[in-house]
Amino acid sequence: MHSIEQSIEIAVPVRTAYNQWTQFEHFPRFMTTVREVDQIKPSLTSWTLAAGPLRGTFEAEIVEQEPDSHLVWRSLDERPGHRGRVSFAPTPDGGTALTLRMEIRPNGPAGLVPGVSEVAGRLVARELGLFKEFIEGVGQESGAWRGTIRNGRVRRDEADRRVSGVPSWPHG
Repeated sequence: MHSIEQSIEIAVPVRTAYNQWTQFEHFPRFMTTVREVDQIKPSLTSWTLAAGPLRGTFEAEIVEQEPDSHLVWRSLDERPGHRGRVSFAPTPDGGTALTLRMEIRPNGPAGLVPGVSEVAGRLVARELGLFKEFIEGVGQESGAWRGTIRNGRVRRDEADRRVSGVPSWPHG
């Protein structure tokens, strides 16, 4: 298992950074390795990634999601298996400290290659920099999904609808 942790400060409020992060289908607009993302349902996404000659598709389940706080996911595929957490915290100047932690379980020969964590860490740092550049450049999110997910299930009780302002996904 290879672990990665990268943090970045972004000059937009937590709500703006979090809202944009929930717009997975927009990731290909600014991330170089993300080719396509389909949001199948609130807690299930399908990703196509490409880096150089390597290309892969996987599905990921959002296990936990708390607006303006964090999002936890796990891949449903084994090539490579991974899980992660992205957290959002306010900075003293009103911006956002975004921290991404991932654990990657490479299969086959890739699991034996030294330096996988360092290469993946540099790639994640670059992609977070592109997210920062994008959201700071436009200054506002392109959309938002403010629902709460616990144990892979969307919480749909009345209290969540009042707090989030979004009664259901994607259209209320």
